[in-house]
Amino acid sequence: MPLILGTNSIKDTGYDVANSLRFDRATSNNLTETPGSAGNKQTWTWSGWIKRASNLTVEQNIMHVYDGSASNRASLKFQSNGTIGFDTGGSGSVGRIDTSAVYRDVSAWYHVVFVMDTTNGTGTDRQRIYVNGVRQTTTVDAQVGANFNDGMINTTNAHEIGVAAGGGYFDGYMSEVVFLDGTAASDATSFGEFDGDSPTIWKPKDVSGLTFGTNGFYLEFKESGTSQNSSGLGADTSGQDNHFAVNNLTSVDQTTDTCTNNYNTMNPLENYYGGQTYSEGNLKSVSPSGNAAAPIGTIGVSNGRWYAESKLTAQGANQTLIGISSNYATQDDFNLGRGATSYGLYSATGKYYVNNGSAQTYGTSYTTNDIIGVYIDLTSNKLYFSKNGTVMNSGTGISITAAASTEIGAYFFSAMQWDNATSATWEWNFGAGTTYAISSGNTDDNGYGNFEYSPNITGDGAAKKFYALNTKNLAEFG
Repeated sequence: MPLILGTNSIKDTGYDVANSLRFDRATSNNLTETPGSAGNKQTWTWSGWIKRASNLTVEQNIMHVYDGSASNRASLKFQSNGTIGFDTGGSGSVGRIDTSAVYRDVSAWYHVVFVMDTTNGTGTDRQRIYVNGVRQTTTVDAQVGANFNDGMINTTNAHEIGVAAGGGYFDGYMSEVVFLDGTAASDATSFGEFDGDSPTIWKPKDVSGLTFGTNGFYLEFKESGTSQNSSGLGADTSGQDNHFAVNNLTSVDQTTDTCTNNYNTMNPLENYYGGQTYSEGNLKSVSPSGNAAAPIGTIGVSNGRWYAESKLTAQGANQTLIGISSNYATQDDFNLGRGATSYGLYSATGKYYVNNGSAQTYGTSYTTNDIIGVYIDLTSNKLYFSKNGTVMNSGTGISITAAASTEIGAYFFSAMQWDNATSATWEWNFGAGTTYAISSGNTDDNGYGNFEYSPNITGDGAAKKFYALNTKNLAEFG
C-alpha cells in the first residue's frame, strides 16, 4: 500500500489543498443535492480524500442515493468491519462489492476512487475501487450486469454526502470531492499521482481541467456560507453549478486539515481504559467518570516547539488535567501525570503532576470555559501553560525529560478528567479548526493555525516561537 501524503510522509509536494469539511455523526452533518435531470447511470466516477474519525465499528456512508424504496438505492460507504463497499439495489439484489482491506487509521488521509462502468464487457471491471492510487482486491456479492442502466446514481433523486436516508452518518473529514458524470476513469490517476522523488507517496493533483458532465461536481469546501449556492460550504466549483445544500453544518466545520497538510487530532484508537468519547473529528473528547488512562493525540513530537489550546467546556468536579504524555497506557488508573514523563496541570490548584502523582507548585487554577494553552519546547526541554492567553508562572517553564529518553520517544498532547464520579469535556484546537468560534485568529510564524491566542511567548526570559502541529511544520522542525 502506498504511503498517504500528510501522515506517513512530511514531504511538501507542491500542489496544496486548502480546505476540508468536518462531518460529525452526533450532529447529523451531511450535504444533499438533487439533479434537475438524469445523467449517465452507466458510467461515472466518484473521488475524494477522506480522514476517518470515531465510531469506526458502525456503517458510515460517503455518498448515497435513495428513492424511498429499499430496492432502489445506491451507497458508497465504510462498512462496520472497516472495509469500503458499494452496493446498488436491495441486499445484494443488483450489485455489491467490498474491499478485502480495512481502513481504520484515524491519523491518515485516504484517497478513495469508485468507478462504475457497466459498458465494460468484463464483469469484474464494471465496479472498481482504488485507494491511494492502487486498485483494491474486492469481494463480490453481486456484480452488475453488462450495460446495466437501472442504478440510482445520476437519477433525479437526492444525492447525499455523509448520510444514507437519515442514518449511517459519516464521522471525519472530506476534501477534494469530485464526481464525473459520463466518465468512467481508467484508474485513479485523473485525481492523484505518485511522487517522482518518493514513489511510494500518493498525492493529489489539480482536477479543475477534468470533464465533469451535466451532474458532475467538484467540492473544495473553500466557502463558508450555509446557503445552497456558490458561497456555501457545499459550493460546486466545477462550473456545473451543482451546489449542495448544507445540513447541520456551519463555518466552524470548515477546516484546514487536508490531504496536503495533515493536523494532529486526538486518537480514539489509543483509548486503553475508561472509554473516552470522541466527536467533531476527534477534537472533542468526553472523559468518563472513574479511573482512566490518559488519552493522547495522533502525532507525537520529539523535536521542535509545538502549541495547542483546549477549552474546558464541561466538568462535573474541578478535577481535570491537561498536558503532555510520553507513557504507554498499561493500567486502568494511569492518569495524566502519573508516569515519569507524563505531565498534567490540575484544574483545582494549578499545580502540575508528574512521576506517580507528585504535585508541584506551578500556575493558577482553571475552570469551565477557560482556554488552556499548552507549549511543548523540545529545544530547551521545557513545558509551559497559559490560561486565556496569560502564560503561567511568569513564563518560567517546567523542566521535562528529553523526548529521546522517554518510554515512547515522543510527547503527545493529552487532557482528561481525574475523578471517580464525574466527567469532563475538552474541545481542542490544534490549529486547523475547532468546535467553537475563534474571536481573534492567531497563526504561527509559518502562517499555519487559527488560534484564540498567540503561539509565541516569552519563556524563561527568552522570546520563543511555537508552531501548529501539522505535517508541513514537522517537515521543517520535527
